[in-house]
Amino acid sequence: MFEKNYYSLVAGLKEYTLDADTKGFDAREIVAEIMEDLSAGDAAAVRLMYGYYDCENVIALRAGRTAYNPLGNIAREELAEELSLPKYLPAAVARVVRAYAEPEGEDAEGLDMSRSFEKALLTAYYEECAKSGCRFLREWSEFDRTLRNVSAAAVARTAGRSIDGAIIGGGDIADQLQRSSAADFGLRGEVAYIDAVISAVNDEQNLVEKEHKIDLIRWEQASELAGFDYFNINAILSYLAKINIVARWALLSPKRGREMFERIMAELDGKELVK
Repeated sequence: MFEKNYYSLVAGLKEYTLDADTKGFDAREIVAEIMEDLSAGDAAAVRLMYGYYDCENVIALRAGRTAYNPLGNIAREELAEELSLPKYLPAAVARVVRAYAEPEGEDAEGLDMSRSFEKALLTAYYEECAKSGCRFLREWSEFDRTLRNVSAAAVARTAGRSIDGAIIGGGDIADQLQRSSAADFGLRGEVAYIDAVISAVNDEQNLVEKEHKIDLIRWEQASELAGFDYFNINAILSYLAKINIVARWALLSPKRGREMFERIMAELDGKELVK
C-alpha cells in the first residue's frame, strides 16, 4: 500500500507560532488541526502515539494523584469511567486495566499480575506500538522505551535502588540494563546515546537541566527517524514528537519552550520541500 503524502498540511505546519506573552501554546489544538487532514489509518497512528499520555493519566488516577497531562486523547472527566470500563484505550492496554480491576477475571489469565500496574500498563502500551503499521511509530516507541529504561536504570544505580523495578518490558537491552555492572551497562556499542544519558544523570545536579539534556536526545532521534520523510505520516509524527517536547518546556520554562519551537521552524525552513 502506498503512503499518503500531505503536501499542503506539511507546508502549513510553518504557520504555527508560540505566543511570547503566554506560558505556552495549545499543542492539543495543533494536533486536532492536523488530525482533520489525515487518513483513518494515519490518524490512528497519531492517537496511538498520544496514548502514552493516556497511560500516564490512568496510572495517576488509579494511584489517587490529581496529575493530568492534557496531551492525552481521553478527557479528564472521562478517565474514571475508562479506569473501570475502558473504551478508548488500545486493546492490550485496556486488557491490563480490566485485569487489575478484576484479578480473578478472564483478562488476568496469562498476565504477570505480580508486576506493578504501572509496569504492566506501559509494557502493554509499547507492545501495542510495536504492532503498528506505521514505521515511525514502531521505531519511535522502541527508542522511547529504551531511553526511559536507560535513564531509569542510571538513576536507580546512582540512588542505590534495584534496577529491576525500574525497567519496562523485556528484550536484550532491558536484560543488559538489569544484569550488567559496567559503567555503561555494556551498551556503548548498541545504544548510541548511552554516554549522554549517564552523563546527564550523574553529572547534572540541576534536575531541569538534566531533563533538558535527555529531551535533546529525543529531539535528535525524532529528526533522525524521519530524516528522509518529507510529506508522509512519518514526517508528521516526527513534528508532533517535537511539539510534545515544546509543550513540556513551554510549561517548565517558557523561554526554552520558545527556543525549541523556533528550532522546529528553522528545521522546516531548511528542508525545502522536494517536488
